[in-house]
Amino acid sequence: MAPPATRWLPVFLEARAAEQGAALNTLAAYRRDLDDFAQWLAARGTDYTGADRRSVQDYLIHCDAQGLSPATRARRLSAIRQLYRFAHEEGWRADNPAVTLKGPGAANRLPESLGRDEVDRLLEAARDKGHSLPAQLRNRALVELLYATGMRVSELVSLPVAAVRGNPEMILVRGKGGKERLVPLSAPARAALTDWLEARDRSEEAVRRAGAAPSKFLFPSRGKEGHLTRHHFWLLMKEIAVLAGVSPGAVTPHKLRHAFATHLLAGGADLRVIQTLLGHADIATTEIYTHVLDQHLKDLVLDHHPLAKKG
Repeated sequence: MAPPATRWLPVFLEARAAEQGAALNTLAAYRRDLDDFAQWLAARGTDYTGADRRSVQDYLIHCDAQGLSPATRARRLSAIRQLYRFAHEEGWRADNPAVTLKGPGAANRLPESLGRDEVDRLLEAARDKGHSLPAQLRNRALVELLYATGMRVSELVSLPVAAVRGNPEMILVRGKGGKERLVPLSAPARAALTDWLEARDRSEEAVRRAGAAPSKFLFPSRGKEGHLTRHHFWLLMKEIAVLAGVSPGAVTPHKLRHAFATHLLAGGADLRVIQTLLGHADIATTEIYTHVLDQHLKDLVLDHHPLAKKG
């Protein structure tokens, strides 16, 4: 027997978390998209149980009229399709009203990256960013570690301090869906971590002597999450960009991840290795960096070849 429509979303999200190990951000995106669909249905006197193919089509038209991007509309259709697939598998519905619908074609946008000289300037500027020496050491360690490993920003800021104890040459990173992978550390990143750990441990020892529990995170914070937030680091990267003389609009933590992959590929690294280091589940996600490199080579020829200049 199918549960009431109000229980569909909670049960669906619980199953995604338990069976597929969906990340919190993924579950939050499902909730937002499917809540919006539910509200749209309710305004028309129906719910998940009563929606048909035409309902889903009309909802997508509504999203388009709101000015939502093709990528957002495609994501919402995917969420709806997966909800009804789950409902069909559970016997709540005899059909999946979204199964034959096609989403809007997403634009084939290549990830923007940073040049090696720009990364060098960011790394140098990170050394001087901060009102105290510990803050400068932390900021240098953040940027060195991000560029050396290509970690997602959420993986970086929530990294446990235990992962880097003992000056390791590789660290274990827990990524999307709880999947773990090993990533190597460069010599500059290890040096930056060593300096930061000394400063961090002195600060945490003072916390312990004051009667509080020391943090388990490499980059602790007094906020509710217990570690530096993604938003804080995002703002920090903008400030470092200004110091480095790089356009702040061109610099985000995620673009340093792109730079890590693009520069590795340009240096001759195997695509499968890069896939593993980035934590991509599908090689097709990693292959986009080959197009970035192709475009870079094309621009190089057009900018520097004498015949191209004459043309």
